[in-house]
Amino acid sequence: MPRGPVTGKGLLLASIRSPDPVIFLEPKALYRAAVDDDVPTGDYELPLGRADVMRHGTDVTVIGWGGQLRALETACDMAQERHGISCELIDLQTIVPWDVETVTGSVLKTGKCLVSHEAPVTCGFGAELVATIQQHCFYSLQSPIQRVCGYDTPFPLVFEKYYLPNEFKNLQAILNVMDAAK
Repeated sequence: MPRGPVTGKGLLLASIRSPDPVIFLEPKALYRAAVDDDVPTGDYELPLGRADVMRHGTDVTVIGWGGQLRALETACDMAQERHGISCELIDLQTIVPWDVETVTGSVLKTGKCLVSHEAPVTCGFGAELVATIQQHCFYSLQSPIQRVCGYDTPFPLVFEKYYLPNEFKNLQAILNVMDAAK
């Protein structure tokens, strides 16, 4: 799921050309938001199943995909500026398949993890991430994995800003995972 127009084009072209069946999802907020990305006019693909480490860090691994990356980038900036917390921010880019190696490698390095997505917490894809991270990184985790997700309730579009995890909820989860590791 792309986080912006540049990744959208690269993932869409890779999806079209893939010999396997692909379901391509786009966050509808991409159509409503003013985005400053300059999309290359040339032909390029982003590999399916490979995560993008958007920001390298040492204290906590922060994982998200799609439109949620905007809130996570802001939360990581606030964590660094206000609290001196170095976040490694990972964009999954695709959820099936997803890049287990990149994610677990990062969590093994930092010992702490936050997973954030827009879907409800119950049955959201973040649960699969947390289960796999727990399976591969259990003995290296310094605190419980945090999940910041939508609520387990339907909501009308007018209340979307209250439903979706924002930068402040994500910052609080980053602080919680750091405090739990002390």
